Amino acid sequence: MKKPIIALSIPTGIGAKIGGYAGDFGYIARKFSEYFYCIVNPNAVNGGILSAINTDMAYLEGYLFDDFFKGNISFNPKPKTKTNKIGVIFDSAIPQNIINVHINTINSLKMVQGIETIGIEYTKKPVGVEIIIENGISSGNIKNPDTIIDSAKRLIKKGAQAIAVVCYFNEDAEDINYSDGNGIDPIGGIEAIISHLITKEFKIPAAHAPAFNDIEISQKIENEKVAAEMISSTYLPCVMQGLNIAPEIKKYNEGEIKNKNVEYLIVPYDALGSISVLSCSQNNIKIITIKNETVLDVTKEKIKLNIYKSYGSYEECLEDITKKNKITKNK
Repeated sequence: MKKPIIALSIPTGIGAKIGGYAGDFGYIARKFSEYFYCIVNPNAVNGGILSAINTDMAYLEGYLFDDFFKGNISFNPKPKTKTNKIGVIFDSAIPQNIINVHINTINSLKMVQGIETIGIEYTKKPVGVEIIIENGISSGNIKNPDTIIDSAKRLIKKGAQAIAVVCYFNEDAEDINYSDGNGIDPIGGIEAIISHLITKEFKIPAAHAPAFNDIEISQKIENEKVAAEMISSTYLPCVMQGLNIAPEIKKYNEGEIKNKNVEYLIVPYDALGSISVLSCSQNNIKIITIKNETVLDVTKEKIKLNIYKSYGSYEECLEDITKKNKITKNK
């Protein structure tokens, strides 16, 4: 790996002012990737039909992200000449007309970008997604988690190296504050729970895309933070593009990139209670905080955490750490 390695964490469903919306952190991740190889969670780069992912990023779902920093796993970056065999799971609760839109999406990705699926599986039972928002944090429950696991097993037997999951969401998933660019993503928490099921069980890349009954495109000018979602009838493209080049997960001693190879973990200043942050603190990996507000209040003062440095913005951070390390775009 020629570039220094960093990790950019935007926790899902906690209303981050930057990164808590529809791919609104994507342009920042791309700026960092000009100088660094960046480990990112899907939430940081997914934007409906758009994606900020590139080959200088490792698309690492939240459970794997934490497991990596705990020192339980490592990974090999996907070579630029190779891509993953992707399997797709569809919730059997999704109406057929909406399934058809997603099938067209899959076929479009194949024709335009060469992204192919190795197979599609429909859950034997409706997944049963339940959204919960408590104390400003989005979460939820799944009535039939085993039906997702069973579908994933069938795809892995077919040779799937990564799994995209599409579950049905009722219209109560809408949130007017979020749509106005001033709230939390109401489905972010339950999406993480869904993808965790697969990554925890099988240790392969996975990500979730929601399916809604209403797929009409907005015809009014929307807040720029959510604009990517408002032009998307399906959210599968960003998931497929990320999984297409997601890294190969390995046992700790078998992979090229380990937690000890990471120069910095960069996180919002008030979201320091995550497994990845605490693991970095224990393993002497430098933690950088950014003035990026969330609904949490877990600051370095509250948990007495030593951090490397704090910055007022991502741009200020990027300028300073590239200058200190004498890193240029050509490196």
